[in-house]
Order: sequence, then C-alpha cells, then structure tokens
Amino acid sequence: MDKIIYLDNAATTKTDSEVFKAMLPYFEEEYGNAASIYTFAGHAKKAVEASRRTIADFIGAKSDEIYFTSGGSESDNWAVKGVALSYKNKGNHIITSKIEHHAILHAFEFLEKQGFEVTYLDVDENGFVRPKDVEKAIRPTTTLISVMFANNEIGTIEPVEEIGKIAHEHGVIFHTDAVQAFAHVPIDVNRMNIDLLSASGHKFNGPKGIGILYIRNGIKITSLIHGGSQEKGRRGGTQNTPGIVGIAKAVELASQRMDARRAKETALRDRLIDRVLAAIPYTRLNGDRSVRLSNNANFSFRFIEGESLLIMLDQKGICGSSGSACTSGSLDPSHVLLAIGLPHEIAHGSLRLTVSADNTEEEIDYTVEALKKIVERLRSMSPLYEDFLKKNAK
Repeated sequence: MDKIIYLDNAATTKTDSEVFKAMLPYFEEEYGNAASIYTFAGHAKKAVEASRRTIADFIGAKSDEIYFTSGGSESDNWAVKGVALSYKNKGNHIITSKIEHHAILHAFEFLEKQGFEVTYLDVDENGFVRPKDVEKAIRPTTTLISVMFANNEIGTIEPVEEIGKIAHEHGVIFHTDAVQAFAHVPIDVNRMNIDLLSASGHKFNGPKGIGILYIRNGIKITSLIHGGSQEKGRRGGTQNTPGIVGIAKAVELASQRMDARRAKETALRDRLIDRVLAAIPYTRLNGDRSVRLSNNANFSFRFIEGESLLIMLDQKGICGSSGSACTSGSLDPSHVLLAIGLPHEIAHGSLRLTVSADNTEEEIDYTVEALKKIVERLRSMSPLYEDFLKKNAK
C-alpha cells in the first residue's frame, strides 16, 4: 500500500473541506476585527455570535456561557487556575485524577506551588475514576473537581455525570476536560452536571488554534489572559474569527454525522482490536473493552520498545503514537499506563491507534499484518523474549 495510513486521529484530525470553505471569507473578504464598531467589522461580530450559539446549542448551554480560546490546553489551564484562584478564600483543596492530560496535571502542579492542596485520585485497571473515591476525597475546603470526560490515551469514558452529581451535592464546582470526547459522544452540560468544559477544534475536523471553554453562568473565574474587553472582558486578545467560524462549522457537521461516524469508527476499531489480539500473542488492550471512545485502540506488546515500533510502522506508511502527542518527545513511559497498573517494561511497549470514518477495512487489515511482522522482528532481537520462551518451554 503506497499511501499514508493515518491512525493518529487522537493527536489531530484532518480539517473538513466544508470547514475550510466556511473559514475562507473571513480571511479574504470579511476580515474586519469583530471588536470594532463600524459596519464592516459588524459582519465578523455576527459570525462570531452565530458560532457561539451553534456551539452552545450542541451541548445544551447558553450562548453567553461559551468562550473562545486558542485550544484545549488554554481552556484547561483557564478553568483550573481561574476557578481555584477565584475561590481561594473559600478553600484551597482541589481534586483531579492521575490520568489527566498534562495540561491539567501541570496546572495542578502550578497551583500546589501557590499553596493549594491537591488530591490525585487513583483509577482502576481500565482507567475508570471511581465516583466513591471522588466523594471520599471531598473536604469542607474543596472548591474544584476536574476529571476528564474520556482519556486521550486509552479511550476510557469516565462516569462524568455521576461525578458531577456528587460534586454538586457537596457544593463543589466540576470541570471536565472534554477535548477527546467533544463531538465524538453526546454531551449535555446540564444533565451531566458540568460547570466548566474544555474542547479543541482540531480534534473533530476543525482548525487548529481554536478551542472553547464552557463556563456555567454564576461561576466566578479569574482571567488567564489580560489585555482587552473581548469575551465579556474575561479573555483579552483579538478574536480569531476564521477559527471561530471553523470550529462552529465542525460542530454543525459533527451534529449531523455523529451517529453514522461513531458506528463506522466502532466497527473499524473493533476489527482492529480483535485482529491484533488474535494475531499477536502477549498483547493486551489498554482501557475498557466497550466503554471507550469509538475511534480508540491502545495496545501493549510485551518484550518490545514502543519507539522502535513507531519508527518501523512509519516506514510502512502507518501513522500511530505511543500516547499523548504533547509528550511524544519524552522517553518516560505513559503516566496513564502506569496509573492503571502496568509495569514500566510493558508500558514502554505501547501503541495507540485512533481511526476515523475515512479509514477503510483494507487499511486496518494492512496495518494488522504489518504490525504482526514488526512485532515478530523486534521480539526476535530481544534477549528478554528469548529467555521468556526458554522458561515457558520447560
């Protein structure tokens, strides 16, 4: 197969052609600054506000509860730091999980240096945060709980609604990092008891460099970026009108296509999982088998290094990853895989493949065959594998 097989859709997705077309006029024709008062700029302002309504409707929110950011990392940082600092007089205890994206974990580490006390919740072997552990961790001084909607590495979908309910019963604000889940699974912020939600356009066929933060009305939040009166005075900076139009168009398309896309992705994902587990011994699937994102498959292969695996897959034209794209330069094993109980030597031999509706069964089958040969070759060079075979032959 000569073409590239792209199986890293958790890292980023292709911008949909309809999204690109919707953005173009705001580069070339309607390029006015949405914050200006003259009529020409008013066209951009109308587009921004229409986009805000589209996104709000998609998650059951109000238009004035949607704020535009530069992406998921900014939204996460703003939510966590902004709420913690705003409610510091009420309490200095905040809660998160050990498998969060580093945008969350590093924000919590920053707050620890500012005097906040943080509880990092354990997860079970499939990556689930236990609601009972959340409730047990709450103190009179707890002001914020932040638990991701779905894990970006192993795909496990968390019991967000139940966690949000517990938070509200105790008068605690609940934020969820929904960067991987947004537009991939149905979300209703009211039914799910969500007070703040982060999302990023490039994870669901929108443009890069644009994200949202949903902030429930009545929630106090300190600004992260100062410098102007944009976004109701809460986030300074010229609004990215093309990006805003693009993310709203991506949401519109996701709303129309979600069911069909999820069905196709699930079929491809299950074909990939079933074939890999059947063809390659000493392999485990990471994350829950069924309560996971429709596009996510994460494997650990014993007796090999994930970096070598990725290089050899790349030589075959297959794009995958060993975990979060934000830590691709790190030699440390995934903190997520360690948190679910994998030893270092197994966590090091991991591979995340994330499909899209554009992939085909032919591509999946080609990938499995290539993967089988690569794993066999790498294991043939492993003294640990040789020792393992000798011991098990006795």
